[in-house]
Amino acid sequence: MKTSNPVLARLGQAAERERATGYAPTGPYGQPGYPQQYPMQAGYPAAPPTVNTMTVDDVVVKTVSLLGILGVVAAAAWVMIPDALLGAAWIGAAMVGLVLGLIISFSRMANPALVVAYAVVEGVLVGAVSKYFETAYDGIVLQAVVATFGIFFLMAMLYRAKVIRATPKFVKGMIAVMAGLFAVIMVNLVLSLFGINTGLRDGSPLAIGFSLVVIVVAALSFVLSFKEVEDGVRMGLPQRYSWVAAFGILVSLIWLYIEILRLLSYFQGDD
Repeated sequence: MKTSNPVLARLGQAAERERATGYAPTGPYGQPGYPQQYPMQAGYPAAPPTVNTMTVDDVVVKTVSLLGILGVVAAAAWVMIPDALLGAAWIGAAMVGLVLGLIISFSRMANPALVVAYAVVEGVLVGAVSKYFETAYDGIVLQAVVATFGIFFLMAMLYRAKVIRATPKFVKGMIAVMAGLFAVIMVNLVLSLFGINTGLRDGSPLAIGFSLVVIVVAALSFVLSFKEVEDGVRMGLPQRYSWVAAFGILVSLIWLYIEILRLLSYFQGDD
């Protein structure tokens, strides 16, 4: 089963190699062309090892687990990080999270420990960001949480009803748009460090429009995650790859939540 998702394609290739090792390429003395020998049981070769494949339920459990970890860490960060250090915690967690996210996304192997570490680091980021916005705008965090999960469940229903389809063109287009947005956001961040205001994050009509675009793209990114889960189940990826699928959903949820926080802040007065 082929997929248009390049990361998932690499995971599929790695999983195929794992499955192949149970049937494989070398003989009992390492020579090529002979099937691998298995331990004897009652005079007969034992059956080759089986691999439990991922299911939708596995992804749901892993996603809920990661959200639980993120929530606990975010709450701890909210309580423990003083206001004076919110900015440093915010930037530090964002940088570490970005590095971990890139490693997980482009790694050929599923690593649950890295995914959990990502959830912990992002918990610090979400906690610091949430505390900052809640201090400035009372009640904004609850509004953002409700809006985030509301959009998530809406996208899940639309995908299930096949209102939105993850066609190859859609996937390629989304990857291109997301890469472009990431580049714009990073350039804007660098320029802001030098005191240059591009108008994308200052609460102006341009900033509101930009945030709306980002929110729409973040919402549509769930379609890519749902397609990734669907393809992973069909490809028979090993069960631990459900961590990678759950990671994709978590990334979209965090991205959407932070952007909704930012948009809501634009409508609640000046800083």
